[in-house]
Amino acid sequence: MRSFISIFLMFTLFSCLNFIGFSQNKITTQELNGRAGDVNTITTAVPFLTIAADSRAGAMGDAGVSTTPDLNSQHHNPSKYAFMKNDFGISVSYTPWLRQLVNDINLAYLCGYKKIGGGQVISSSLRYFSLGDITFTDINGSVVGQHKPNEFALDLGYSRLLGKNLSGSIALRYINSNLTGGYSGTGSQTKAGQAFASDVSFFYHKPMEVQKKKAELGVGINISNIGSKLSYTEGADKDFLPCLLRLGTSYKTELDDYNSLLGVIELSKLLVPSPPVYYSAGEVDANGDTVKVGGVEIKYGKDPNVAPPVGIFQSFWDAPGVESDPLNPDDRSRGKEEWREINWSFGLEYWYAKQFALRAGYFHEDATKGNRKFFTV
Repeated sequence: MRSFISIFLMFTLFSCLNFIGFSQNKITTQELNGRAGDVNTITTAVPFLTIAADSRAGAMGDAGVSTTPDLNSQHHNPSKYAFMKNDFGISVSYTPWLRQLVNDINLAYLCGYKKIGGGQVISSSLRYFSLGDITFTDINGSVVGQHKPNEFALDLGYSRLLGKNLSGSIALRYINSNLTGGYSGTGSQTKAGQAFASDVSFFYHKPMEVQKKKAELGVGINISNIGSKLSYTEGADKDFLPCLLRLGTSYKTELDDYNSLLGVIELSKLLVPSPPVYYSAGEVDANGDTVKVGGVEIKYGKDPNVAPPVGIFQSFWDAPGVESDPLNPDDRSRGKEEWREINWSFGLEYWYAKQFALRAGYFHEDATKGNRKFFTV
């Protein structure tokens, strides 16, 4: 009973602290307008690949790369499958998406794994994202077509033990994004975007005993969606996939025979180029020439039109930077903006008798990079 009260108080305190942090981190319209020059959100194609489809991660602030192994590890860190106790497992989930805005966007997820001996595991998953109905109209507002946009990704993963406490994994992914149904109302033919990608992940799992109580330490890293760019037309315009670095650690302790508690902290960062700041028409560039056409010549930052492998490495230092001195716009802190591109996930998980779970979490994204800040339970 004493352990249960302690857990209840801990979750209550955690919830209050996150609510306070969420309230303090909200920015007003006036504040946002005042920081308009700093807002530099990174966008990619097929963002549905980053959505946590399972209830466990969804309740812990989207944390999952370093938590204890579970059936849904394919999305967060497939290398965790090597430490699963059972030889086979399968999981199905269905998530209504943005229900307070629309009622016809849904995410369905199917995943499973099978041990094949020698510490090796084969895993797979299918992710299907339905975006409801869309009506195409011409410039006069007349209906010219209907379509049900959808996206899906099919994965195949291989995991194996690399040591007593370490495992690694690679996963291959086919991505199909059909948003327009081939509509060509503007004169350019559209098509379903297709791409191939891969994941590389590692997981360190260390069972231990602390003060005569069983405990588990987990450390995980996953670089997902390493792959080609994606395009919806036959032209040269192509978008990056949401290549994402996830890194985190978790600690689980068994308080007694019936109660256990897990805490997790993780960070994530998109490994794609940051949008640069371009010269406006009429400005004088670094060479002393007057810019005739705006939005072409880069003023601060790096060229984002690079190959995906270059974009991965470039993403760590290509930000245009944040103004350090209002009187000197050229005095910019690149490191400060790169730090803002890191998202944080915090989570707690309480189990009673290995049958009932209570989870809570918090996700934090900087106001200039999307401003997603939410408490989960």
